[in-house]
Amino acid sequence: MTAFSLPARGVGHWPAVTAAALTATVTVTPGFTVGAFTAPIAADLRVSRLTLGLAMSVFYAATALGSPFAKRMAARLPVPTALTVAALAASATLLAVSLATHAAVLFAALAAGGLTNALVQPAAGRVIAARAPEHRRSLASGLVGAALGAATLIPGLLVAFVLPAHGWRAAMAAAAVIALLPAALAPLTRVPAAAPAARPGVPDPVNAGAGRTLRLWAVAAALSAAGNNAVATYFVALAGHAGIAGAVAGNLLSLSALLAIAVRLAAGGLTDRAPRHNPAVIAAMMAAGAAGLALVALGHPAAFLVGAVLAFSAGWGWTGLLLATVIRLLPGRAENAGHTVQVGVFSGAAVAPFAFGALSDAFGADGAALAAADAGLAAAVLTVLGARTGR
Repeated sequence: MTAFSLPARGVGHWPAVTAAALTATVTVTPGFTVGAFTAPIAADLRVSRLTLGLAMSVFYAATALGSPFAKRMAARLPVPTALTVAALAASATLLAVSLATHAAVLFAALAAGGLTNALVQPAAGRVIAARAPEHRRSLASGLVGAALGAATLIPGLLVAFVLPAHGWRAAMAAAAVIALLPAALAPLTRVPAAAPAARPGVPDPVNAGAGRTLRLWAVAAALSAAGNNAVATYFVALAGHAGIAGAVAGNLLSLSALLAIAVRLAAGGLTDRAPRHNPAVIAAMMAAGAAGLALVALGHPAAFLVGAVLAFSAGWGWTGLLLATVIRLLPGRAENAGHTVQVGVFSGAAVAPFAFGALSDAFGADGAALAAADAGLAAAVLTVLGARTGR
């Protein structure tokens, strides 16, 4: 085997999938880190929390809007190159934020980081389709989906251990260093060259037949992601509203992130036994996440704890399953599968920070959390409708 040859399909797939998952973790970290540091950043830069919410929305919107272009790039670039670029860009984004002295710098850095973040999911879809065996794709997708949970773990640890003693700029710079690490693992993700894309103007029969299902699932992902991303972004602030101290909230955020990772992996391993049931499991998780958001709306410490756990574990736990399900729906179009999931998730994430901040100003944090719960319930219904349409 030469230095550039690829392992046989299904052999040594876990290192490749893990490298893709770690890259997905660090590339989405800028949005969650700014959310976790909202209070000190707002005080230092003399901006409102609503302005910071808009800045976070810009990050996620850039990912969603840049996804069509990123999908084409991910189909053409070698996967290691795409993931390396994304990791280096995430590190540069975090470093730029740590040095920002004006809100305009914050907006520009987050927009650039959001665009390069869009490369990751299509590239990860190619890794899973090319390297993971059929009976392990839900688990592999769950590992990549766990990136969203792990991305909240990093700012949670920084809030608890770095922020109090060294300030938000040092904590953000530490996150920038962490973001560099997955770039060293990118060579593990080599896959065979992608098949040529369909010619412009020539319809894709697979995509055409599954189009309605994909649209419904993308909207469902956006609705569910909007509610759960709001809780993840404003976790520390919501915990304070429920009477929980900031340091304790940081630890709870880290523990919730670990639980979210465990749920994604467990759900992926279990559903690999009967992948045809994935849509039903996804809908059930979305509904459970909505119930968690309703508990958060009560504003009581115990209710917040239970609700946040549900929102993080079940409410965010469906992302990997949705990726695996769309990969099965679109054989030979792995980058399209990652693109579909990414557009849905990050469209919802783009709306969440700004919308939740605006709703909180108008109706209070409890009213905003209840609106997020309604969105999660609607997402569960749309997921079921999409599955029925697919059948």
